[in-house]
Amino acid sequence: MRSTWRTEWPHGMLLAAMFALAASAWSTAPDRIPAHWNLAGQVDRYGGRFEGLLAIPLLALAIYLMMIFLPRLDPHRANYAAFGRAYATLRLLILVVLAGICALTHLWIRGVHVRIELWVPLIGGALFVAVGNLLGRVRPNWFVGIRTPWTLSSEAAWTGTHRAGRWVFILMGALLTACAVLRPDWAVWTMAVVGVTGMLGLVVYSYVTMAKGSGEDPGGRYP
Repeated sequence: MRSTWRTEWPHGMLLAAMFALAASAWSTAPDRIPAHWNLAGQVDRYGGRFEGLLAIPLLALAIYLMMIFLPRLDPHRANYAAFGRAYATLRLLILVVLAGICALTHLWIRGVHVRIELWVPLIGGALFVAVGNLLGRVRPNWFVGIRTPWTLSSEAAWTGTHRAGRWVFILMGALLTACAVLRPDWAVWTMAVVGVTGMLGLVVYSYVTMAKGSGEDPGGRYP
């Protein structure tokens, strides 16, 4: 699926909105703007106007352009047509998350009390749930999805792992969202434990799925 203005206009609007917001706030923004928050939601590092207002929009633009360009380098580039809509949605989700974090910074600049320890896990949890619902549509490629030696070598392993990964990501998102609401101080540690466990489980699952699908040891040559 080729990227056109019909698929990319929401992305362009979000990027333009972030840069427009930075431009509108430039003259009135303080010299010191939060650049990082600790786990308790307290600012532990400040930056100047350039970093505080433009770092996230520039990061968003760089990620967007990279995601547009990378499929051209992928040996499986033909597969992108089969999940072009899902890939466009993934690009949009990443921009939405970065725009949300950008908005939190601008609220702080305007003197609005923002509970970073609540909103960042909520945004992250929603992203995991959304990505989980997209995983089953992703076809084999080198840049997007759950890429292990076995998913990249076996279509059966790719399909099975991504179907299982859907529920792992949804579970991680649900737990992160619940922690953000009930115990924000647990959110990061819950995410770390569940995330590492889930990812290791998916790696093992991809190995086993390839072994069953190929009828041979996964260390051997895939036919």
